Amino acid sequence: MSQTRIEWTEATWNPTVGCTKISAGCKHCYAEAMAVRLRAMGTQGYENGFKLTILPDRLSEPLRRKKPTVYFVNSMSDLFHKSIPDSYIDRIFDVIARSPQHTFQVLTKRAERMAQYFRTRDVPLNAWLGVTVEDRKDGVPRIDKLRGIDASIRFLSVEPLLEDIGEIDLTDIHWVIVGGESGSRARPMRPEWVEPIRQQCEETGTAFFFKQWGGWGADGVKRAKKQNGRQLNGQTWDQMPELRVHF
Repeated sequence: MSQTRIEWTEATWNPTVGCTKISAGCKHCYAEAMAVRLRAMGTQGYENGFKLTILPDRLSEPLRRKKPTVYFVNSMSDLFHKSIPDSYIDRIFDVIARSPQHTFQVLTKRAERMAQYFRTRDVPLNAWLGVTVEDRKDGVPRIDKLRGIDASIRFLSVEPLLEDIGEIDLTDIHWVIVGGESGSRARPMRPEWVEPIRQQCEETGTAFFFKQWGGWGADGVKRAKKQNGRQLNGQTWDQMPELRVHF
């Protein structure tokens, strides 16, 4: 387990690390850059850099923690990457099911495989399932795949938001996170792309969380992420779906 600065979770759990790029949102992957740094520092688990690596010695981490914690699963990878066998994903969800004191947030860009995986399996009540929605072409179609899975919480990570994604169907979606890209090569996010998403969440009763502007401010000026802040229309949006206790 690692503490994290990600605003919408409490800790990260990475039983695999590394990934490969599949869509526009992957272009400036923060995890790839971080993995390179961690390898240079000699950090255990990153001997292969950002090459996908399965780390079964990390599986038991949540079982050893008694304090209820919200975990982001595989912040440094994608649980439904084609190179991770179903048998290993089974082991991860077995740990989740045996840790009812915790909440586990699973986010993927590989929505089709996630939907296929859960056709023959139940989702543990304490597992929240989400998909990345960075644009219309690759991101928006993932929503329908997610909606077809019987999970207690379904969420969208609209980050990095790369364009106006228009009207989206939020039926049976419980939570939407929106954020801009950070880093020296960040692509800008515009307020007129964000506000319609917030309005749609308000109309449907979907929790809305505005994570960050990233490397470009609401005024269209590029500057440090911290200077751009997290406010949208002068307000901080930290809504989350109800945290559920499962034990």
